Amino acid sequence: QVQLVESGGGVVQAGGSLRLSCATSGRTFSSWAMGWFRQTPGKEREFVAYITQYGSTRRYADSVQGRFAISRDNAKNTVYLQMNSLKPEDTASYYCAATYAAPSVTSPNYNYWGQGTQVTVSS
Repeated sequence: QVQLVESGGGVVQAGGSLRLSCATSGRTFSSWAMGWFRQTPGKEREFVAYITQYGSTRRYADSVQGRFAISRDNAKNTVYLQMNSLKPEDTASYYCAATYAAPSVTSPNYNYWGQGTQVTVSS
């Protein structure tokens, strides 16, 4: 059973930074493309960023381009999301996800999900 565990969420003032981590179980982490999504109550889960298996390709939502950076450490089975210049509209629960297929901006393409970590940005 594959497990993904997010950490690093919290409360931060607008303009601040946070780094989210997603630690995974299993020995095949480098076989997975990884994504970050976010969700607020009453809204659909929204794509934030993804990274291919060895990090050669990264893609971001327009709303976070230039402020967020996704990275991975295959030796540590961990994917990261560095979030800078945070805005109140970035407030959400953030989820990491893994897929054996090509990465995608759509959540149904992912096979495994973490439980989420809350990010709150105060104005």
